[in-house]
Amino acid sequence: MCRRCLTTVMRLRDVLADFERTGTADRRFPGERRTTSGRFTGGDGRLVHVGSAGALRDFGSPLTGRHGLAWAQFGVAVDDDVTWFDDDHTESRYVEGVPLVETTHHTDRLAVRRYDLTIGDTHLTRAVLDAPAAVAADRVSLVVYAAFAPDGREERIGQLRFDDVVEVYHADEHDFLASATGLTAIRGQRPLDPADLLADPTAVLPSDDRETWRDEQQLSGEVLVDIPFEDGVATVATLLTDQRETDRETARNRLDTRFDELDSVEALVAAAGETVPSVPEDVPARAAVTADLTVLSLLSAPTGLRMAGPDFDPHYLHSGGYGYTWFRDDAEIAGFLLAADEQLELGLDDWHTRSAQMYVTTQLPDGSWPHRVWPHSGALAPGWANGRIEATDSPDYQADQTASVVAFLTRARDAGVDVDGLDAAIVRGLASLDESLAVDGRPVVCQNAWEDAIGRFTHTAATFLEAYSAVAVHATDLEASVAADVANRFEAAPATHARERAKTVYRAIDDLWVPGRGAYAVSEAPGGGFDERLDAATLALVSAHRAYDRLKVGGAVDDDRLDRLTGHVETVVDGLTRETDAIRGLVRYEGDTWRRDGQNASKVWTVSTAWGAHACGELAALLADRGDPRSSDVADRARDLLACIAPRGPLCAPTGYLPEQYFDDGTPDSATPLGWPHAIRLATVGLLYASDRITVDELTASG
Repeated sequence: MCRRCLTTVMRLRDVLADFERTGTADRRFPGERRTTSGRFTGGDGRLVHVGSAGALRDFGSPLTGRHGLAWAQFGVAVDDDVTWFDDDHTESRYVEGVPLVETTHHTDRLAVRRYDLTIGDTHLTRAVLDAPAAVAADRVSLVVYAAFAPDGREERIGQLRFDDVVEVYHADEHDFLASATGLTAIRGQRPLDPADLLADPTAVLPSDDRETWRDEQQLSGEVLVDIPFEDGVATVATLLTDQRETDRETARNRLDTRFDELDSVEALVAAAGETVPSVPEDVPARAAVTADLTVLSLLSAPTGLRMAGPDFDPHYLHSGGYGYTWFRDDAEIAGFLLAADEQLELGLDDWHTRSAQMYVTTQLPDGSWPHRVWPHSGALAPGWANGRIEATDSPDYQADQTASVVAFLTRARDAGVDVDGLDAAIVRGLASLDESLAVDGRPVVCQNAWEDAIGRFTHTAATFLEAYSAVAVHATDLEASVAADVANRFEAAPATHARERAKTVYRAIDDLWVPGRGAYAVSEAPGGGFDERLDAATLALVSAHRAYDRLKVGGAVDDDRLDRLTGHVETVVDGLTRETDAIRGLVRYEGDTWRRDGQNASKVWTVSTAWGAHACGELAALLADRGDPRSSDVADRARDLLACIAPRGPLCAPTGYLPEQYFDDGTPDSATPLGWPHAIRLATVGLLYASDRITVDELTASG
């Protein structure tokens, strides 16, 4: 079969498997590997999803370069009678607020409590049996069906079988399945072929009934094993390795060590706690802060780069992929983390340093940053906005990404972050911003923040204003000579140059005011005229103006601009708010049609809602600095929007995760959890707490 045909079969298999496992209720896009239910465990590279029925799937390939489990399913066998765990008789939770997932399965004859933990490249499942006296423990075994995809392949895979280990491999990646109590039976599973997929009814895996030749069983990534319970406990682990780095004996020893070290629930809790920062007891809204830091840990590679979210659409049938590092999202997240750390004292110095180091490493020769990179290495990833690599005058470039990175690097430098090449990276980034600034003081035509339009955007101008202001305020000792290739471009010191550029952009933003709407336009279109719709991305103007205000003692934002800014925020928040019986929050922009799937109205986004909360918090602080009485009302708006994304809020899932989007009926959709809104929520809590506008108990813990 040709490679293209194999890919088609794989896609069809995903679609049919999705329908088979989940049905069609509340499932808008068939064939996706959605994570809107279930919980993740990880935080040190590998990322494993524990589904609502306890099934496992690896989502960490962008973070590690290794693919691991395409699917793993659990059940119990009493004698030869196998019962597979399902959604209807299962509950799950995080244990003690750390990414250790406890799942309780009930069957007609017994119950099993499972603990799932991913640490490093190992995932360990500890199953504890609760069997009635009528069922002897020695008659019960844990049954595991695991389908591996080493090197991202679902075909041309081999197996090596040992008494206590199954090794599955393609080329470089070798994945191991092992048990602390041994494997009493090992059966291969031939993947479904076109005849199986088209059969009526469609064949499903796992199955012990299918006739399979021995060579077919061992030329597959799918394996079925039985694991005995000893003293009521069965422990199974998977380990992902690269044979160029880890040989077989080392891998097996590593598994044995994990079994020895993680031999109790207490040991699992302690190990899980080491994968996330410890949050002080007196931190405000501690449940929300803990959840935010957990999510950002889960989405982080060892390099410090983060992927936007779990890649729920593996074949990009309905999206452009999420398992990459966008420098816009990542630098914004880094900036929010830096601000929250300063306000809440979270001890994230290592996070800031790793981010700064990778931004220096990934900067392009012209001082900009590419569209997307792989988080595990920083290597260029597939994208559609690499115009600065292809041609310097291409509009397929997201200039706000470069601005966001420059703003973070400058603030991190001022906070004490010190990595090789940091000063030079800031200077080159400053020069790159100049190249993207038109003579009228606004950025040139480029792609927007939502990546679905080309024009001259208000959001982009806001990020330029913030970046120039950050350099002017936080890098007064920066020397242009540290970057010899751009040393002669500035007529003054970089901070002085940035100050003048900030003033230029500040004045130019007035050109975007639309009196009839009482708000700033989304953009100036390439053909002329303005797009007068409301857009949540334009709320970035608030942070930018607060940064600009620090240029001058007593404030640099004039009263007329402050009035316009206040009116803009009120108009955007009011105009984009959508409320139904199930949800409440902000849509992205007027007329947004993406992933509606028949819904007439635009969907609510957690990013937009979080952006609104943070913008209102920033505006309240800016107004308070002037003694403006409007500050109180705007702060109320901030708290109201923050409540939408707070634990137990309408946009926060029972897992504590913020999905990217919601349908009107309350169905979550798209990447879950999404890192960006979690970072904004964290920063908003810190911002409101620092200005005495939120109390320790104002946001309650989730269940």
